[in-house]
Amino acid sequence: MKNYTITVNGNVYNVTVEEGTTAGVVQNPAPAAAPAAPAAPAAAPKAAGGAAGSVKIEAGAAGKVFKIEANVGQAVKKGDPVVIVEAMKMEIPVVAPQDGTVASVDVAVGDMVEAGALLATLN
Repeated sequence: MKNYTITVNGNVYNVTVEEGTTAGVVQNPAPAAAPAAPAAPAAAPKAAGGAAGSVKIEAGAAGKVFKIEANVGQAVKKGDPVVIVEAMKMEIPVVAPQDGTVASVDVAVGDMVEAGALLATLN
């Protein structure tokens, strides 16, 4: 675990991050904000008609899909970014948990996602 102090728009946050993952635990949470818009329907379209793979890539935090880094059929290595999620005005890369080939991308840029939502799959 590593501890970081991050300043966002003048607010200071103490964050603990597990090494080898993108999940972080906010120790000093921001003041409550207005409720988020409802999440996109559960059946998001799959990109390029790819079949779902056996390895799931899920969102570590709720936010908005900012960028798709990998395409269906693209080979990725463990730790390569697949999707970038914007949460709390930060861009958070969601990375491949292991080497593989992207089988499906289950979100689109601009989609709102909840923590644990399926973003993509690998074979």
